[in-house]
Amino acid sequence: MSAQQPSEAEATVLVYSDDRTTRDQIRLAMGTTVAADLPKVRVVECATPRAVIQAMDAGGIDTAVLDGEAVPAGGMGICRQVKDEIVNCPPILVVVGRLDDAWLATWSRADAVVAHPIDPVALPDAVAGLLRQRFDATPARV
Repeated sequence: MSAQQPSEAEATVLVYSDDRTTRDQIRLAMGTTVAADLPKVRVVECATPRAVIQAMDAGGIDTAVLDGEAVPAGGMGICRQVKDEIVNCPPILVVVGRLDDAWLATWSRADAVVAHPIDPVALPDAVAGLLRQRFDATPARV
């Protein structure tokens, strides 16, 4: 198996939004494979901040896509929280309301940013980049 791929045959991507339509758009844009050199994507959907924290604490998430426009807690706040609380936190992409809001990602410590509406080319490209980053940074197992 290549150094870029995890030992499992899939990459787990957490998708958070309180809006089911937004979660569906993100999931559909990613499809089952975000890049030919990466394993298939398994999506874990979360509709509440509590579900995100529980899933991230449980481990096994390779990257996360968080809706910055979600309520009651936006993806930027959740991103900052998990970056502060989780050792070796997986890379996180935040979806902002408009590209002019991307500067807020600096505060949230997001690893990547895309804007609404969901772009079916930009989103999977960004997720693929984060997965490569995650897999390249994964320590070798002995």
